[in-house]
Amino acid sequence: MQQIFAQRPPTGFIGLGHMGGAMALRLLQAGFPLVVHDLSPDACAQFAAAGARIAASAREVADAVQVVFLCLPSAAASRAVATGPKGLVNGQTLRVVVETSTVGPTAVRQLGVDLAARGVAVVDAPVSGGPRGAQAGTLSMMHSGAAEAVAAVLPQLQAIAGRHFDVGIEPGLAQVCKLVNNAIAAAGMVAACEATVLGVKAGLDAGTMLDAINAGSGRNAGTLDKFPRSILTGSFDFGGPLHLMLKDLSLFIEEASAHGVVTEMAPAALSVWQRSVDRLGVAADYAELIRPLEMDAGVEVRSRSATTEPRNP
Repeated sequence: MQQIFAQRPPTGFIGLGHMGGAMALRLLQAGFPLVVHDLSPDACAQFAAAGARIAASAREVADAVQVVFLCLPSAAASRAVATGPKGLVNGQTLRVVVETSTVGPTAVRQLGVDLAARGVAVVDAPVSGGPRGAQAGTLSMMHSGAAEAVAAVLPQLQAIAGRHFDVGIEPGLAQVCKLVNNAIAAAGMVAACEATVLGVKAGLDAGTMLDAINAGSGRNAGTLDKFPRSILTGSFDFGGPLHLMLKDLSLFIEEASAHGVVTEMAPAALSVWQRSVDRLGVAADYAELIRPLEMDAGVEVRSRSATTEPRNP
């Protein structure tokens, strides 16, 4: 692929939710003129006020720019944006699509097939770090794709994420890496919630207990970040929807099955996440995973001494 992009080229972004909106804002702040599209009028209004051009459809974005980022909630949403009647495949200017959504390797490979017919390359680039990491530019990004396509969008990738991991030239490999990461994170969060509820029920102070965990071998992303920020404080404002982990764990189990890998941890974690969603609803925050466990035990994992900053090991 010929390198034809100028410094700070106009860039498209479709999907302005918790993660997408924060990543798109990073691009604006880094000096990339943006053409954006989202089904939410409020999200579009916010970006219009920040200086972005609002497009009425994915096709309009693909007519205006050579690079489009996607951050959408499901594989079905990504497919519709890419191949629908007003989708990316009908655009005249588009050259590279960067899929930052966690949609699974099968969906990304199909996206690559759909777009290759129109001469458009796909870079698979899911991210880890949550909405706060997106706002701060400290996300970790796993990416896979043809070297020329990755090089073409490297300035944008560097604006969005602080750390980058090239996991191969085949779109879909980065999705596998992200699913592995999220399965570990989901199981670790379940373990942290169950264990800390027991600790408080048995008489431990939540803040002191968490300090001890984070100084020992039990620490994980939940105890280091989600607990001090959003659980011990009772704010439950991590920013990511609780229900999205259902998709990620289901995709992980599906991929493991396709490769003949036996899974026991992921299905058990999925059942806990599913019960929390069933009881709290789809609007619940990621950190609220602990609330049904608290309610059943009759305790709350809170502490007046809790810090609102994440703790490093």
